Amino acid sequence: MTTMKDAVPKVAARGVSVSYGSLHALHDVSLEVRDGSFVCLLGPSGCGKTTLLNAIAGFVAPSSGEILADGARVRAPGADRGMVFQEYALFPWFTIEENVQYGPRLRNVDKARLTEISDHYLELVHLAAIKHRYPNQLSGGQRQRVAIARALANQPNILLMDEPFGALDAMTREALQEELLNIWEAERRTCLFVTHSIGEAVFLADTVVIMQAHPGRIQIVMENPLPRPRDRTSDAFFSVYRQIDEYLRATHVSSSVAAAVA
Repeated sequence: MTTMKDAVPKVAARGVSVSYGSLHALHDVSLEVRDGSFVCLLGPSGCGKTTLLNAIAGFVAPSSGEILADGARVRAPGADRGMVFQEYALFPWFTIEENVQYGPRLRNVDKARLTEISDHYLELVHLAAIKHRYPNQLSGGQRQRVAIARALANQPNILLMDEPFGALDAMTREALQEELLNIWEAERRTCLFVTHSIGEAVFLADTVVIMQAHPGRIQIVMENPLPRPRDRTSDAFFSVYRQIDEYLRATHVSSSVAAAVA
């Protein structure tokens, strides 16, 4: 039986447009995200993926339309929405542990509880044993693990990730994708994840939102039919990959025509 609570999407964009002068970053974007789902925003540079994520985070105000989180209009950043950026954005003068504790400390969480929180999330990202190191003593992959743990330590309802693995080598990237899925399956936080990679989207997402540029807008919302866990080498995986690739090629041609006309 569906209740009224179940019917409210975790995140909803309703007719959202974002403009910077004559630049239309987003145009009339509408999207609903289910509670506990993993959604990838996929598309070429300039299609508004990051702008949409920033609007959901509360960093960017829509020129028109509205963003809702748990049914409440987003007007500013909030602790209910945690952000992980492509660049690690860690405090270099803090240890790993102190970086993870930063958000809860601002909320005046007591010292014993701070340790419990940081130990829990550092254990999830496999860094508990080196929690007293500083960011400059870590690899790129380890720094991104800390960034994920720091976002989760604030216990957000919604996790927003802007190409968090984009700067990593292929092997580290795949390893972190698997770790992220393990965390997501354990905690079931709603996740919106920006990527340029079709393979990453197919591996991670329940739903793939394919976006188009000039102006930025949603072209297709595609439910991923693959069961979990997913085999990157399977025929079924490549079938979904090819389907998304065809959509992207079609939207690229359409976007190129629109840019030429403009």
